[in-house]
Amino acid sequence: MLALNTQQLLAEIDSMPIDLKTKLIDKLLSSLNPPHHDVETLWKREIDSRVASIEKGEINLIDGNDVFRKIKARFEQ
Repeated sequence: MLALNTQQLLAEIDSMPIDLKTKLIDKLLSSLNPPHHDVETLWKREIDSRVASIEKGEINLIDGNDVFRKIKARFEQ
C-alpha cells in the first residue's frame, strides 16, 4: 500500500469521483466479507430448482399485494 497516513488517505477518497468511490466500497466490503463459493453454489442450485418448479406449475404463487394485505389485516385485529 502507498505510504499515506490516514488523513491523506481520507482526503484522497474525498476527491475521488463517485464511480471510483463505489468500486472502492465494493472492494472494501468484499474484503470484510469474502464470498463463500460453496454457499453461492448451493443457493444457485436452490434458485434453479425453484424456478423449474414454478415453470412446471408445481408451485402456486401468491400475489405480493395479497400477502401484505393479509399481514396488515392480522395486525389490525
